[in-house]
Amino acid sequence: MSARAPVLALAVAETFSISGTRLSTIAIPWLVLSTTNSPVSTGLVAMMEMLPYVVAKALGGPLIDRVGPKRIAVVCDAASAVVVGLVPLLHILGMLTIPALLPIVFVIGVLRGPADAAKQSMVPDIAELAAVPLERVTGVVGTIERLASTVGAAGAGALIAVIGPAQALAVNAVTFAVAALIVGVGIPALRHISVAATASYGRDLLEGWTFLRRDAVLMGIVIMVATTNLLDQAFHAVLLPVWIRETGHGPEMLGAMLAVFSGTSMIGAAIAASIGERMPRLIVYTAAFLLTGFPRFLVFAVDAPLALVFATLAIGGFASGFLNPILSAVMFERIPKPLVGRVTSMNTALCWTLIPFGGIFGGVLISGIGLPAALLLTGTAYLAATLLPLARKSFRGFEKRRIADANPS
Repeated sequence: MSARAPVLALAVAETFSISGTRLSTIAIPWLVLSTTNSPVSTGLVAMMEMLPYVVAKALGGPLIDRVGPKRIAVVCDAASAVVVGLVPLLHILGMLTIPALLPIVFVIGVLRGPADAAKQSMVPDIAELAAVPLERVTGVVGTIERLASTVGAAGAGALIAVIGPAQALAVNAVTFAVAALIVGVGIPALRHISVAATASYGRDLLEGWTFLRRDAVLMGIVIMVATTNLLDQAFHAVLLPVWIRETGHGPEMLGAMLAVFSGTSMIGAAIAASIGERMPRLIVYTAAFLLTGFPRFLVFAVDAPLALVFATLAIGGFASGFLNPILSAVMFERIPKPLVGRVTSMNTALCWTLIPFGGIFGGVLISGIGLPAALLLTGTAYLAATLLPLARKSFRGFEKRRIADANPS
């Protein structure tokens, strides 16, 4: 096997896994909305998947470090295929009801959290095995994530239109099965059970949290990304759709705008993958967030011409492609290998904790101060969230490339 074959295997597995996840996040709510015509039920089902996802991701870290990320990824992806496949099966049998769907969605969230975290925690080992810089592997993964998200969303819309939301989830089950197969065959056992397995699970979890809490750079990233995720969710879930509707455009305009942002983001991530190790991290990070954040909110707040809106989205999307490769490389460099699973899982889970509340936040703002003011306030908050960590001297360690100690201190 070529030394770089695991990089390709991880990229392909992520393509299937992430596109499947994106498909389910569209198909399941659409299924509920089309069968119940109830926004409340739709929101409840979405929450039932997201909350266990975040919690399972945080709590699954010690298990990844003990058992190994490959085994967790294969088991959880394979189990996801089975559980997701229950939805079209129950629909065919005429037994699919909201009470039956809720526990299925809950289990899907429980499985997807550790599966995604396990594949993410493979990155430093695969980079070392392939003898390539971390920024290159994280850039490839970032490009794949954006490509899979775009393909998954577009594919979901087409499949739902052609065969219906329940049947579309059968394709979703296949994507998870393929991801499990690729990881099982194409990636070696990167980490064996560590000596930490003799400690209690709670102690393992606490050790990961303690390490994360004491690292000023990692905590700065967590706080910043959690805040921007909340604001991004408010923008995508509420602020942008309301702007589209109030300006007399249809859903095709929403799709076009998101496609422009995602498409240029893939280009940025691909460039970051090729030259990331040579970029000045702090400068690129700051410039990228300045371009992808406030201008995007401003052009909608002032009802700028569509040409300017699309240009701003294209520039912002391109800049955003550089962010995850840099942030991921910084994170992996600072975490000792025995703690990678639990620290990365907790880091990602904390970054996602506010996403379920983004739509509510955006809706409350519009109701209270109107759409233009809500856009300006959200954009200003986004700008503050990305710049405030720079005011802390300790966060400037972000720029320094380092190799984490083999053992945590």
